[in-house]
Amino acid sequence: MKTALVGDIGGTNARFALWRDQRIEQIRVLPTADHARPELAILAYLAEIGLPLDALDAVCLACAGPVDGDSFRFTNNHWQLSRKAFCQALGLSELLLINDFAAMALGMTRLRENERVTVCAGEPEPGRPRLVIGPGTGLGVAALLPLEGGGWRALPGEGGHVCLPLGSEREAAIWAYLHRTLGHVSAEAVLSGSGLLRLYRACSALDGREALLDSPAGVTAAALAGEPYAVEVLQQFCRWLGRIAGDNVLTLGARGGVYIAGGMVPRFAELFLRSDFTHSLRDKGCMSGYFDGLPVWLVTAAYPGLEGAGVALQALLEDT
Repeated sequence: MKTALVGDIGGTNARFALWRDQRIEQIRVLPTADHARPELAILAYLAEIGLPLDALDAVCLACAGPVDGDSFRFTNNHWQLSRKAFCQALGLSELLLINDFAAMALGMTRLRENERVTVCAGEPEPGRPRLVIGPGTGLGVAALLPLEGGGWRALPGEGGHVCLPLGSEREAAIWAYLHRTLGHVSAEAVLSGSGLLRLYRACSALDGREALLDSPAGVTAAALAGEPYAVEVLQQFCRWLGRIAGDNVLTLGARGGVYIAGGMVPRFAELFLRSDFTHSLRDKGCMSGYFDGLPVWLVTAAYPGLEGAGVALQALLEDT
């Protein structure tokens, strides 16, 4: 493989890099709102780094949502893509679309020790799946499966849309409030950027308080500044993240460990490490002991989705 481009496409920003010699380089972040289509964003990226279009051999884009078929509509921005038209416009022979959290999961295979923080100490159980979960624009969930003879396979899904679990009367009251306005209350309805603000507003309404904060960043900033009510809302956010992560560990048999990824939690890492996350993770009645010795890490790497997209593209091109 000569030169390939990898992209990790979010709702607000598209992250691009070149994949050369099994590593990413020339990383740039472009606002999706500045470009009508992904092809135009890629052309702008290539112009910025001074690389001619004909030097590009293949592209892998990590995108939120299922990626089957020729047409793809990006979940959290205005972009649409036809594989055939995309390849014709850029003169490509290879385009790989991969679920964004499948890419995130593959990115875990390239983490350095200084790119993760231990939340729960333990040793990965050999041969068992690992769970990758993380709130950001949405809630991403994927499994990382070890392969016989070495290597890993990422198993994407739509785990962010499972039902929000309840572990206390307080959580039941919040769920009931959300259900009146949303109908189905998914995990992502709370465990995401917009979900954090929704959780703050629901708690404020239940407690008869005026909701003074008007953005997820505002809730996080207030909590980091020590404002007690914002701290409690973020604490509840962490409890629910623990419950969902624990449910997935039991479902997958993910005794290989848990990675907390995504863009949100690293922003309040110290508060997270002091939160009830671990208690909620293990709060499974007769199965609580299943979590003994289970390692959990908070991922602090800057671009794991780009790394994972490169890993996926490398594997595809080596097999062809």
